[in-house]
Amino acid sequence: MDFNNWLQSRLTAHGYAVGAIDGVIDGTTVAALKAFQSSRRLPMSGQGDAATVAALRSQASAVTPAEQAIIGNIDTPTPLASLPNIVKPIWPRQDDVPTFFGKVGEDQVGVEPPYALYLAWAPSTLVRRITVHTKVADAVGRALGVIGNAYSAKEREALGLDRFGGSLNVRRMRGGSRYSMHSWGIALDFDPQRNGLTTRAPDARLSHDDAKAFWKAWKAEGALPLGEAIGRDWMHVQFARL
Repeated sequence: MDFNNWLQSRLTAHGYAVGAIDGVIDGTTVAALKAFQSSRRLPMSGQGDAATVAALRSQASAVTPAEQAIIGNIDTPTPLASLPNIVKPIWPRQDDVPTFFGKVGEDQVGVEPPYALYLAWAPSTLVRRITVHTKVADAVGRALGVIGNAYSAKEREALGLDRFGGSLNVRRMRGGSRYSMHSWGIALDFDPQRNGLTTRAPDARLSHDDAKAFWKAWKAEGALPLGEAIGRDWMHVQFARL
């Protein structure tokens, strides 16, 4: 059982209905998770963090034996080793970003890159801090740490992982009236010159197989690679679902 199914099963066992236990984290599941967190006096983050997982693993009595037979023996503690994404966050959908993250441009913090990172439009300028929302700062730091360990400096240069295209930028989406995800500091761009807004695979450099470890690091934190989601804008990764 993967983490999403386990999460839904545990919420159901505790009496917080999510509908079908199908591994799809939708608004119903997030609402149930927040209600559960509130009942346990935990921060209502809507994320499967360690404290929430520990509470979910506790014995539940909200289901009958017949119901438990349907959803499985989920009260038996699941070994951590079988839940590799145990603290994988569940980020909001784009429509819910203002509610979850607050006002654009606020609650920002600097994250120091763990490897040499340069401005994409000024390659000789070293990026000393990346400005992101406080709620995603730890996830950004962890993902970059994994990337730094997965690739050598030469490999990062070849892929453009050391070419930073920006994070916080309060602006409207191109061609629209809604704010860009960059406005909350929850999106990051890498090597925009070779991974433009309309550039598709295989022309986009970050659509190649040698970039899989890069994207895996972000997805492990629940972030969304836009290129994988919509087939273009491969420079962009965001902490919000479509």
